[in-house]
Amino acid sequence: MAAETLLEVEDLRAWYGDSQVLHGVAFDVRAGETTTLRAILGIVRNRRGTIRYRGEDLTALPLHEIARRGIGYVPEERGIFASLTVAENLRLPPVVKKGGMSEADIYNLFPNLQERRASSGTKLSGGEQQMLAIARILRTGADFILLDEPTEGLAPVVVQRIGEVLRLLKARGMTIVLVEQNFHFARQLADRYVVIEHGRAIDSFEAREIDARAAALTEQLGV
Repeated sequence: MAAETLLEVEDLRAWYGDSQVLHGVAFDVRAGETTTLRAILGIVRNRRGTIRYRGEDLTALPLHEIARRGIGYVPEERGIFASLTVAENLRLPPVVKKGGMSEADIYNLFPNLQERRASSGTKLSGGEQQMLAIARILRTGADFILLDEPTEGLAPVVVQRIGEVLRLLKARGMTIVLVEQNFHFARQLADRYVVIEHGRAIDSFEAREIDARAAALTEQLGV
């Protein structure tokens, strides 16, 4: 039996000012999947098209209502509050849905954060900031997570740890949309891929098709 389709995007177009950055993008995400988009995901108001989650049209909903549906967003810039400690950053977002991880569970998942829980955001490494950004969303109860470039600028050992965490979250039943340019990292995680270039979806395929598409992917992605 095919997995339930959670997210459906149809004819999505978006603009930053007068510059159009998305041109009719369409894709869907099924429950339990990790789907990769090769794009930069932003929260933009000037957009057209339809975005449905579990059959409900989200296009006109305010962001706090979208969060209450269990959708969490981890931005590329991480958004850590520099003047707050790790523990304070972790507790800052409200719980929006039942089922969020406890602080104890989060510290078990990210031992580095437990060791640094009294440290301010300014004293965290890039990898620790990324872990904290993910941890904050897990505490809110979100079970559909949008991750924007989580490996950007991080050391290989940290990238490996983030990959381990994402596999664990997937095993727990979470659905992840991973916006990632590091294809070698994404290949270890994703069930399905959407390739976006210059704001257009130019390809879509499942993980089992990767070997057969190796030559085309090399040309598309430059890997």
